[in-house]
Amino acid sequence: MLNKILLSLLLSFLLSLPLCAAEIPLLKRLKAGQNILEYVKEHRDKGGTPTMGGLAFVLAASVVALILCGVSDRPFTVCIVVGVGYMLVGFLDDLLKKLRGRNLGLRPYQKLLFQLAVAVIASVYACRSGLTLLYLPYTKIAVDIGWWMLPLGILVFLATVNSVNLTDGLDGLAGSSCAFFFLGMGALILLQSGGETSYLCFSLTGALAAYLVFNVSRASVFMGDTGSLALGGFAAAVALFSGNALSVPFLGCVFVLSSISVIIQVIHYKRTGRRVFLMAPIHHHFQEKGYSEAKISYCYAILTAVIGSTLLFPFA
Repeated sequence: MLNKILLSLLLSFLLSLPLCAAEIPLLKRLKAGQNILEYVKEHRDKGGTPTMGGLAFVLAASVVALILCGVSDRPFTVCIVVGVGYMLVGFLDDLLKKLRGRNLGLRPYQKLLFQLAVAVIASVYACRSGLTLLYLPYTKIAVDIGWWMLPLGILVFLATVNSVNLTDGLDGLAGSSCAFFFLGMGALILLQSGGETSYLCFSLTGALAAYLVFNVSRASVFMGDTGSLALGGFAAAVALFSGNALSVPFLGCVFVLSSISVIIQVIHYKRTGRRVFLMAPIHHHFQEKGYSEAKISYCYAILTAVIGSTLLFPFA
Protein backbone atom coordinates (compact mmCIF):
# COMPACT_ATOMS: atom_id res chain seq x y z
CA MET A 1 0.00 0.00 0.00
CA LEU A 2 2.74 2.46 0.99
CA ASN A 3 4.68 1.65 -2.16
CA LYS A 4 1.63 2.37 -4.30
CA ILE A 5 1.05 5.70 -2.55
CA LEU A 6 4.67 6.73 -3.11
CA LEU A 7 4.53 5.59 -6.73
CA SER A 8 1.35 7.61 -7.29
CA LEU A 9 2.97 10.74 -5.88
CA LEU A 10 6.39 10.29 -7.49
CA LEU A 11 5.41 9.10 -10.96
CA SER A 12 2.73 11.76 -11.40
CA PHE A 13 5.23 14.42 -10.32
CA LEU A 14 7.89 13.13 -12.71
CA LEU A 15 5.43 13.01 -15.61
CA SER A 16 3.74 16.31 -14.86
CA LEU A 17 7.01 18.24 -14.52
CA PRO A 18 8.23 17.81 -18.13
CA LEU A 19 4.69 18.10 -19.50
CA CYS A 20 4.22 21.45 -17.75
CA ALA A 21 7.64 22.63 -18.93
CA ALA A 22 6.86 21.59 -22.51
CA GLU A 23 3.41 23.13 -22.66
CA ILE A 24 4.56 26.64 -21.75
CA PRO A 25 6.44 27.39 -25.03
CA LEU A 26 3.74 25.52 -26.96
CA LEU A 27 0.97 27.66 -25.44
CA LYS A 28 3.04 30.78 -26.16
CA ARG A 29 3.38 29.80 -29.82
CA LEU A 30 -0.38 29.24 -29.97
CA LYS A 31 -0.83 32.68 -28.38
CA ALA A 32 -2.95 31.12 -25.64
CA GLY A 33 -2.34 34.02 -23.27
CA GLN A 34 -4.54 35.02 -20.35
CA ASN A 35 -6.81 38.05 -20.77
CA ILE A 36 -6.75 39.86 -17.43
CA LEU A 37 -9.84 41.41 -15.82
CA GLU A 38 -9.35 45.19 -15.91
CA TYR A 39 -10.60 45.84 -12.37
CA VAL A 40 -7.85 43.70 -10.79
CA LYS A 41 -5.13 46.33 -11.11
CA GLU A 42 -2.48 44.19 -9.40
CA HIS A 43 -2.72 41.68 -12.28
CA ARG A 44 -2.38 44.06 -15.21
CA ASP A 45 1.22 43.01 -15.87
CA LYS A 46 0.15 39.34 -16.10
CA GLY A 47 -1.63 39.73 -19.42
CA GLY A 48 -0.39 37.25 -22.00
CA THR A 49 0.79 34.63 -19.49
CA PRO A 50 0.03 31.22 -21.03
CA THR A 51 -3.19 29.64 -19.80
CA MET A 52 -4.84 26.21 -20.25
CA GLY A 53 -1.95 24.81 -18.16
CA GLY A 54 -4.37 22.36 -16.55
CA LEU A 55 -4.01 20.11 -19.58
CA ALA A 56 -0.58 18.91 -18.41
CA PHE A 57 -1.31 17.99 -14.81
CA VAL A 58 -4.71 16.44 -15.60
CA LEU A 59 -3.08 14.27 -18.27
CA ALA A 60 -0.19 13.30 -15.99
CA ALA A 61 -2.39 12.39 -13.03
CA SER A 62 -4.89 10.45 -15.14
CA VAL A 63 -2.22 8.44 -16.99
CA VAL A 64 -0.33 7.50 -13.83
CA ALA A 65 -3.52 6.55 -11.98
CA LEU A 66 -4.67 4.38 -14.87
CA ILE A 67 -1.27 2.68 -15.15
CA LEU A 68 -1.19 1.87 -11.43
CA CYS A 69 -4.87 0.93 -11.00
CA GLY A 70 -6.15 -0.16 -14.40
CA VAL A 71 -9.83 0.15 -15.27
CA SER A 72 -11.32 -2.74 -13.30
CA ASP A 73 -12.65 -0.46 -10.54
CA ARG A 74 -15.69 1.27 -12.07
CA PRO A 75 -16.03 4.23 -9.63
CA PHE A 76 -12.33 5.02 -10.10
CA THR A 77 -12.72 4.98 -13.89
CA VAL A 78 -15.85 7.14 -13.75
CA CYS A 79 -13.99 9.66 -11.55
CA ILE A 80 -11.40 10.09 -14.30
CA VAL A 81 -14.07 10.41 -16.98
CA VAL A 82 -15.92 13.04 -14.91
CA GLY A 83 -12.75 15.02 -14.22
CA VAL A 84 -11.78 14.98 -17.89
CA GLY A 85 -15.36 15.95 -18.79
CA TYR A 86 -15.15 19.08 -16.67
CA MET A 87 -11.69 19.74 -18.10
CA LEU A 88 -13.20 19.78 -21.61
CA VAL A 89 -15.85 22.29 -20.49
CA GLY A 90 -13.08 24.50 -19.11
CA PHE A 91 -10.97 24.03 -22.23
CA LEU A 92 -13.86 25.18 -24.42
CA ASP A 93 -14.29 28.22 -22.18
CA ASP A 94 -10.57 29.08 -22.38
CA LEU A 95 -10.52 28.49 -26.13
CA LEU A 96 -13.42 30.87 -26.71
CA LYS A 97 -11.66 33.52 -24.61
CA LYS A 98 -8.58 33.15 -26.80
CA LEU A 99 -10.54 33.31 -30.06
CA ARG A 100 -12.49 36.37 -28.92
CA GLY A 101 -9.43 38.11 -27.52
CA ARG A 102 -11.10 39.06 -24.24
CA ASN A 103 -12.00 37.53 -20.88
CA LEU A 104 -15.35 36.21 -22.08
CA GLY A 105 -15.73 32.54 -22.98
CA LEU A 106 -18.86 30.51 -22.45
CA ARG A 107 -21.79 32.51 -21.16
CA PRO A 108 -22.63 31.75 -17.50
CA TYR A 109 -25.80 29.83 -18.39
CA GLN A 110 -23.92 27.77 -21.02
CA LYS A 111 -21.20 26.85 -18.54
CA LEU A 112 -23.82 25.99 -15.92
CA LEU A 113 -25.70 23.74 -18.33
CA PHE A 114 -22.52 21.83 -19.21
CA GLN A 115 -21.62 21.48 -15.54
CA LEU A 116 -25.14 20.42 -14.62
CA ALA A 117 -25.23 17.75 -17.32
CA VAL A 118 -22.03 16.10 -16.04
CA ALA A 119 -23.21 16.46 -12.42
CA VAL A 120 -26.54 14.77 -13.13
CA ILE A 121 -24.92 11.90 -15.03
CA ALA A 122 -22.35 11.31 -12.27
CA SER A 123 -24.95 11.51 -9.50
CA VAL A 124 -27.35 9.13 -11.26
CA TYR A 125 -24.43 6.73 -11.73
CA ALA A 126 -23.70 6.90 -7.99
CA CYS A 127 -27.32 6.08 -7.12
CA ARG A 128 -27.68 3.27 -9.65
CA SER A 129 -24.35 1.72 -8.58
CA GLY A 130 -25.20 1.73 -4.89
CA LEU A 131 -22.61 4.39 -4.03
CA THR A 132 -25.02 5.95 -1.58
CA LEU A 133 -23.16 5.61 1.72
CA LEU A 134 -22.48 8.92 3.44
CA TYR A 135 -19.79 9.20 6.11
CA LEU A 136 -20.42 11.73 8.87
CA PRO A 137 -17.31 13.93 9.22
CA TYR A 138 -15.13 13.32 12.27
CA THR A 139 -16.74 9.93 12.87
CA LYS A 140 -16.58 6.39 11.50
CA ILE A 141 -20.37 6.40 11.07
CA ALA A 142 -21.80 5.89 7.58
CA VAL A 143 -25.48 6.03 6.61
CA ASP A 144 -27.11 4.90 3.38
CA ILE A 145 -29.21 7.76 1.98
CA GLY A 146 -30.33 5.96 -1.18
CA TRP A 147 -31.59 8.18 -3.98
CA TRP A 148 -31.20 11.27 -1.80
CA MET A 149 -27.66 11.05 -3.09
CA LEU A 150 -28.94 12.42 -6.42
CA PRO A 151 -29.78 15.97 -5.27
CA LEU A 152 -26.88 15.97 -2.82
CA GLY A 153 -24.49 14.89 -5.58
CA ILE A 154 -25.66 17.58 -7.98
CA LEU A 155 -25.28 20.21 -5.25
CA VAL A 156 -21.79 18.97 -4.33
CA PHE A 157 -20.66 19.00 -7.96
CA LEU A 158 -21.95 22.47 -8.79
CA ALA A 159 -20.76 24.01 -5.52
CA THR A 160 -17.31 22.39 -5.58
CA VAL A 161 -16.55 23.02 -9.25
CA ASN A 162 -17.52 26.69 -9.11
CA SER A 163 -15.85 27.26 -5.74
CA VAL A 164 -12.54 25.88 -6.98
CA ASN A 165 -12.94 28.03 -10.09
CA LEU A 166 -13.42 31.14 -7.92
CA THR A 167 -10.37 30.26 -5.84
CA ASP A 168 -8.17 30.21 -8.93
CA GLY A 169 -7.36 33.93 -8.76
CA LEU A 170 -3.77 34.22 -7.52
CA ASP A 171 -0.49 32.56 -8.44
CA GLY A 172 -0.31 29.16 -6.75
CA LEU A 173 -3.58 29.59 -4.84
CA ALA A 174 -5.86 26.96 -6.35
CA GLY A 175 -2.98 24.60 -7.17
CA SER A 176 -1.57 24.45 -3.65
CA SER A 177 -4.98 24.30 -1.96
CA CYS A 178 -6.11 21.50 -4.27
CA ALA A 179 -2.85 19.58 -3.74
CA PHE A 180 -3.50 19.42 0.01
CA PHE A 181 -7.20 18.76 -0.57
CA PHE A 182 -6.43 15.65 -2.62
CA LEU A 183 -3.69 14.54 -0.22
CA GLY A 184 -6.14 14.72 2.68
CA MET A 185 -8.98 13.13 0.72
CA GLY A 186 -6.73 10.30 -0.44
CA ALA A 187 -5.63 9.57 3.12
CA LEU A 188 -9.23 9.72 4.37
CA ILE A 189 -10.49 7.28 1.73
CA LEU A 190 -7.60 4.92 2.39
CA LEU A 191 -8.30 4.85 6.13
CA GLN A 192 -12.05 4.40 5.69
CA SER A 193 -12.34 1.67 3.13
CA GLY A 194 -9.41 1.69 0.71
CA GLY A 195 -10.20 1.81 -2.97
CA GLU A 196 -8.51 2.94 -6.13
CA THR A 197 -9.94 6.47 -5.93
CA SER A 198 -7.46 7.18 -3.15
CA TYR A 199 -4.58 6.61 -5.58
CA LEU A 200 -6.19 9.00 -8.06
CA CYS A 201 -6.10 11.59 -5.28
CA PHE A 202 -2.40 10.95 -4.63
CA SER A 203 -1.67 11.13 -8.36
CA LEU A 204 -3.39 14.51 -8.54
CA THR A 205 -1.34 15.69 -5.56
CA GLY A 206 1.94 14.72 -7.24
CA ALA A 207 0.94 16.24 -10.59
CA LEU A 208 -0.10 19.51 -8.92
CA ALA A 209 3.17 19.66 -6.97
CA ALA A 210 5.01 19.65 -10.31
CA TYR A 211 2.65 22.24 -11.79
CA LEU A 212 3.31 24.56 -8.84
CA VAL A 213 6.98 24.73 -9.85
CA PHE A 214 5.76 26.87 -12.76
CA ASN A 215 2.72 28.47 -11.10
CA VAL A 216 3.96 29.92 -7.82
CA SER A 217 4.45 33.68 -7.85
CA ARG A 218 5.40 34.84 -10.36
CA ALA A 219 3.56 32.32 -12.51
CA SER A 220 4.90 31.17 -15.87
CA VAL A 221 1.59 29.46 -16.69
CA PHE A 222 -2.00 29.52 -15.44
CA MET A 223 -4.24 26.45 -15.18
CA GLY A 224 -7.20 28.36 -16.65
CA ASP A 225 -10.74 27.05 -16.47
CA THR A 226 -9.26 23.96 -18.13
CA GLY A 227 -7.56 23.12 -14.86
CA SER A 228 -9.84 24.65 -12.24
CA LEU A 229 -13.04 23.03 -13.53
CA ALA A 230 -11.24 19.69 -13.86
CA LEU A 231 -9.94 19.89 -10.29
CA GLY A 232 -13.41 20.76 -9.01
CA GLY A 233 -14.85 17.83 -10.96
CA PHE A 234 -12.25 15.41 -9.62
CA ALA A 235 -12.77 16.70 -6.07
CA ALA A 236 -16.55 16.30 -6.22
CA ALA A 237 -16.37 12.88 -7.89
CA VAL A 238 -13.93 11.27 -5.46
CA ALA A 239 -15.80 12.76 -2.50
CA LEU A 240 -19.21 11.61 -3.72
CA PHE A 241 -18.20 8.11 -4.80
CA SER A 242 -16.26 7.46 -1.59
CA GLY A 243 -19.09 8.66 0.67
CA ASN A 244 -17.27 11.82 1.75
CA ALA A 245 -19.53 14.48 0.28
CA LEU A 246 -20.09 16.01 3.72
CA SER A 247 -16.34 16.33 4.27
CA VAL A 248 -15.89 18.65 1.28
CA PRO A 249 -16.88 21.85 3.18
CA PHE A 250 -14.23 21.03 5.82
CA LEU A 251 -11.38 19.79 3.65
CA GLY A 252 -12.29 22.38 1.00
CA CYS A 253 -12.83 25.18 3.52
CA VAL A 254 -10.88 27.69 1.43
CA PHE A 255 -13.12 26.98 -1.55
CA VAL A 256 -16.17 27.59 0.64
CA LEU A 257 -14.56 30.83 1.82
CA SER A 258 -14.22 32.03 -1.78
CA SER A 259 -17.86 31.30 -2.63
CA ILE A 260 -19.32 32.70 0.58
CA SER A 261 -17.34 35.93 0.22
CA VAL A 262 -18.74 36.45 -3.29
CA ILE A 263 -22.31 35.69 -2.17
CA ILE A 264 -22.03 38.10 0.79
CA GLN A 265 -20.51 40.80 -1.39
CA VAL A 266 -23.21 40.57 -4.07
CA ILE A 267 -26.16 40.43 -1.64
CA HIS A 268 -24.88 43.29 0.53
CA TYR A 269 -24.02 45.48 -2.46
CA LYS A 270 -27.45 44.99 -4.04
CA ARG A 271 -29.16 45.87 -0.76
CA THR A 272 -27.03 48.79 0.38
CA GLY A 273 -24.80 49.88 -2.53
CA ARG A 274 -21.78 49.29 -0.29
CA ARG A 275 -19.15 46.54 -0.25
CA VAL A 276 -18.24 44.29 2.66
CA PHE A 277 -14.86 43.42 1.15
CA LEU A 278 -12.54 45.63 -0.88
CA MET A 279 -12.88 43.01 -3.61
CA ALA A 280 -14.34 39.53 -3.87
CA PRO A 281 -13.48 36.67 -3.79
CA ILE A 282 -11.85 37.38 -0.46
CA HIS A 283 -8.30 36.53 -1.60
CA HIS A 284 -8.44 39.75 -3.65
CA HIS A 285 -9.50 41.59 -0.47
CA PHE A 286 -6.37 40.32 1.25
CA GLN A 287 -4.33 41.36 -1.78
CA GLU A 288 -5.83 44.87 -1.63
CA LYS A 289 -4.82 44.96 2.04
CA GLY A 290 -1.19 44.56 0.94
CA TYR A 291 -0.58 40.85 1.45
CA SER A 292 1.54 39.20 -1.25
CA GLU A 293 0.16 36.48 -3.49
CA ALA A 294 2.74 34.06 -2.10
CA LYS A 295 1.69 34.72 1.51
CA ILE A 296 -2.03 34.34 0.74
CA SER A 297 -1.43 31.10 -1.18
CA TYR A 298 0.74 29.74 1.62
CA CYS A 299 -1.92 30.49 4.25
CA TYR A 300 -4.68 28.92 2.15
CA ALA A 301 -2.59 25.78 1.64
CA ILE A 302 -1.67 25.45 5.31
CA LEU A 303 -5.29 25.98 6.39
CA THR A 304 -6.37 23.21 4.00
CA ALA A 305 -3.68 20.89 5.33
CA VAL A 306 -4.53 21.55 8.99
CA ILE A 307 -8.29 21.09 8.57
CA GLY A 308 -7.70 18.03 6.41
CA SER A 309 -5.51 16.42 9.06
CA THR A 310 -8.23 16.85 11.70
CA LEU A 311 -10.60 14.71 9.62
CA LEU A 312 -8.20 11.80 10.13
CA PHE A 313 -8.37 11.90 13.95
CA PRO A 314 -11.10 9.20 14.31
CA PHE A 315 -8.75 6.74 12.59
CA ALA A 316 -5.67 7.56 14.67
